[in-house]
Amino acid sequence: MLVQTGRKPNYIRPKVTGATIFFTVALAESGSDLLLRQVDRLCEAVRLTKVERPFAIGAMVVLPDHLHAVWTLPSGDADFSVRWGAIKGRFSQSLGRAGFSPPLAEGGGVNPALRRKGKAGIWQRRFWKHRIRSEADLAMHLRYCWQDPVRHGLVARAEDWSCSSIHREMRAGRVGERRSVVAVRMAG
Repeated sequence: MLVQTGRKPNYIRPKVTGATIFFTVALAESGSDLLLRQVDRLCEAVRLTKVERPFAIGAMVVLPDHLHAVWTLPSGDADFSVRWGAIKGRFSQSLGRAGFSPPLAEGGGVNPALRRKGKAGIWQRRFWKHRIRSEADLAMHLRYCWQDPVRHGLVARAEDWSCSSIHREMRAGRVGERRSVVAVRMAG
């Protein structure tokens, strides 16, 4: 929800504890392949954040310049923004330690102090989210995650994309040619 207060917009995210939420998180540089080249660093950032602030991943797919995820937060917890901030920060810091420097942004560049800290130029500042409201909504967003590499023309079949949680679901027998995606429940 966007609330106008004075000159700057104030973004207010609804506080629904224990919610299941679909996210799209993108790099600042559209068309980059950074997430695929550094997918191990991204996975480690997610793993460390889950240890610190638990959440269940119902689905996740990493594409070259963006990712989609379906999370369920613990009961009594609505703070997904802190989790995404931690994941983005850990990923950026890991890249910085490896010597990666984000490209200069068009129209003025990046604040040099933020660049030195490895906190600028990699991610878009905000992310898109949608709270899941029903089993049908969940099934639709799980399919969206898994089919996005196909939509982008990266593979012919969802199971051909290696950076997708569909493989976990297939190994567990929760998804497959004859199984309905509606049967998939939130898994850690």
